[in-house]
Amino acid sequence: MRVLLIGANGYLGRFVADRLLADPAVQLTALGRGDDADVRFDLASGSPGALTRFLDAVHPGVVVNCAGATRGGARELTRHNTVAVATVCEALRRSGCGARLVQIGCSAEYGPSQPGSSTAEDAVPRPGGPYGVSKLAATELVLGSGLDAVILRVFSPAGPGTPAGSPLGRLAEAMRRAMQSGDGELKLGGLGAQRDFIDVRDVARAVHAASLSAAQGVINIGSGRAVRLRDAAAVLARVAGYGGTLHELDGPPGPLRASIGHPRSESDHAAPVAYPYPDGCGSWQQADVRTARDRLGWRPRINLEESLADIWMEAACRI
Repeated sequence: MRVLLIGANGYLGRFVADRLLADPAVQLTALGRGDDADVRFDLASGSPGALTRFLDAVHPGVVVNCAGATRGGARELTRHNTVAVATVCEALRRSGCGARLVQIGCSAEYGPSQPGSSTAEDAVPRPGGPYGVSKLAATELVLGSGLDAVILRVFSPAGPGTPAGSPLGRLAEAMRRAMQSGDGELKLGGLGAQRDFIDVRDVARAVHAASLSAAQGVINIGSGRAVRLRDAAAVLARVAGYGGTLHELDGPPGPLRASIGHPRSESDHAAPVAYPYPDGCGSWQQADVRTARDRLGWRPRINLEESLADIWMEAACRI
């Protein structure tokens, strides 16, 4: 099976590439903007015609799109997350390769959820920020394209390679600094949000399974369990061997809190949106992952403690 992987040098793309390369039946070609790509092509500015000619030359059976942007203004997010996917869809429609498309979506497309609930694929999406809007627009383009396509809505990825600007990446960096300076108290903010963390290697397994399956439409990829960030911080302290005290701040938003989001009180969890969370997902997100189990034969294998241990190993190398 010949697979064209777009965005192979990104956070998810690197692990998807490793997973696909481990399958001896897969012939992998990487397309992207970096020098390490087999073919250099910028989806945000390249034409569908140019991509069509490449598809006709390579003739992949599957196209996996892991490319996109998570930060920036609305215009930049639209260009990298929506316009780029429109280019992929149009090129596949024009091409004679007949390739299947595996598109990577995200849980931000759903927006806030009712605390205690599990979000299934038939939930009405209500993204709470420009990133979720740009990704939802891409999903709608794929669903309306008439292509053989599946969209994997990935919840909160974790594990090795976690970006330093993500909530778990910031937790690890704050703990590293505390241990390096010998601080016996670590003051953290924004730990009230609850998210469904899924290891990036499990995401890669889901992409592999989706590439081989005939499933179409939207499929959630998550652990099926929401975890409060303050509980993740406690686990991270344990795996790091940090013996100090974790103190959750209750004052005005600080750098960490501004990145994670912070509910004003425990009673705020009774409403879907209680505070302007930067990811637009409110205080709670938890995936219903039954569709992934039933249609892909996929289940998560790596627990959050292992993911956090790997995050910490990378942070500890900077001590």
